[in-house]
Amino acid sequence: MLQAEEIFAEFREFDRLFSSHRARSRSKDLSVLNLSSPPKSSLAPRGPCVRSLTWKSTAMVPWGPLLGALLVATVGYLCLQGLLRQRRPQEPPLDKGFVPWLGHAMAFRKNMFEFLKHMRAKHGDVFTVLLGGQYFTFVMDPLSFSPILKDVKRKLDFVEYAKKLVLKVFGYQSTPGDHRMIHSASTKHLMGDGLEELNKTMRDSLSWVILGPAGPSPDARSWREDGLFHFCYNALFKAGYLSLFGYTKDTERDMLQAEGLFAEFRKFDRLFPRFVYSLLGPREWLEVGRLQRLFHKTLSVNQNLEKDVISNWIAFMLQFLREQGVAPAMQDKFNFMMLWASQGNTGPTSFWALLFLLKHPEAMQALKEEAARVMGEVRLQAGQSFTFDVSALQRTPVLDSVMEETLRLGAAPTLLRVVNGDHVLKMASGEEYHLRGGDTVALFPYLSVHMDPDIHPEPAAFKYDRFLNPDGSRKVDFYKAGKKIHHYTMPWGSGVSMCPGRFLALSEMKLFVLLMITHFDLELVDPDTPVPPVDPQRWGFGSMQPTHDVRFRYRLRATE
Repeated sequence: MLQAEEIFAEFREFDRLFSSHRARSRSKDLSVLNLSSPPKSSLAPRGPCVRSLTWKSTAMVPWGPLLGALLVATVGYLCLQGLLRQRRPQEPPLDKGFVPWLGHAMAFRKNMFEFLKHMRAKHGDVFTVLLGGQYFTFVMDPLSFSPILKDVKRKLDFVEYAKKLVLKVFGYQSTPGDHRMIHSASTKHLMGDGLEELNKTMRDSLSWVILGPAGPSPDARSWREDGLFHFCYNALFKAGYLSLFGYTKDTERDMLQAEGLFAEFRKFDRLFPRFVYSLLGPREWLEVGRLQRLFHKTLSVNQNLEKDVISNWIAFMLQFLREQGVAPAMQDKFNFMMLWASQGNTGPTSFWALLFLLKHPEAMQALKEEAARVMGEVRLQAGQSFTFDVSALQRTPVLDSVMEETLRLGAAPTLLRVVNGDHVLKMASGEEYHLRGGDTVALFPYLSVHMDPDIHPEPAAFKYDRFLNPDGSRKVDFYKAGKKIHHYTMPWGSGVSMCPGRFLALSEMKLFVLLMITHFDLELVDPDTPVPPVDPQRWGFGSMQPTHDVRFRYRLRATE
């Protein structure tokens, strides 16, 4: 896909330069023939005549046919790639579709989940498809994932693909060592004591966002109505942004800025899937550019100098970039990338968690009972903020199961590895498939793992205790075809592409859910409203989003 985009971009640039050249030539013809002033010397008349003939000659070159031939050659080359490729011995089944070069791209982008279901039914657990000039080999057997995810020979590369993606989406040019640095920073500051400190900051930020800087007002005990998706996404984005990128001394201004930033973030979020696939219209491309510049400016390192407290996680990574000589403008783009990575999924996932709890009273009751055991009875007086001990997050097996089940149903990432040189993939069945260098291996765990009835009986149903043993401990033993399976859920990716911030993200969501069910009365405006379907454009991009919001009511629980 990138190759085609690059060719088209070069063609458009050539066309633009040629049009500019033609415009200048016509202008010079007119100035020579009609508007030139008398020459100052006897030799001067020859100049305009020569210039006129030269530009006229250039303008008379048959550029139209030449450009047409170039376009035909380009399209022919792209089509030829798809038409000539044939399946070789021991390669996976090859399905190129009926449209040269595009292949199955349109069906894939329309609904990735349904497309892959159809391909698996047609070809089995391994197949190669043509998608916009690139060949993707999908592996659907989770028992065969380990050789792909471990890949000790480094024949399947994730980093190069990630570099291209972050450059396109965020404008950030990765430097050597970035991937290792981010994992190092996350291990140091998003685990253990570092995570506990961030949890405290997040608790206080959620208190300010939900209750206000001065604590709950007297009317907070009255019912308020909102869209559940908007409420969750808005609260978690603002609290997460302030916790990671810091506050100034003017808290009220910080809150207003975070509110405005969330509105812009949602605009970018809505364009994101089609932006990645290069399917935006002209005005949408302009809007993406505007939003990128806005986030680069808002998250600039110069703006950070005005903040009193920036998380140690962000500060550690920016210090590394400075030591590597990365320009401040590129550090701004890095901050945008980290904002997206840290805040793009927690809000949507928390929406699904609260919605499932509201639709399943037995799950809500079990979670409230657990919260009472680990936190005691909690009530807020006027002017108070959330104060509970964040260490309680380590003693919540029911909540852990609720969140894992929510992620099983609501997270649908795609794991991609670029094949570096021809490679042999060994399946759990003993079969071997030859993969071509330059192709991409893809895993879609939502379909092949999360929705597998052999691994998870009644996979479409929400079961809050699915990940609990009868004694209340965490369940980790799952099986497929009688064999214990290691990858029984994969919402955070796996291997080198495992999300380094998963512990922070999970803590933020658990904290938010606990605060909402312990301090507020919650109910759906329409108790019979069904769980909305997921937006098919979001398949493959992390946490899913609903096609529409669900109205709910909330009020601060009264003191007794």
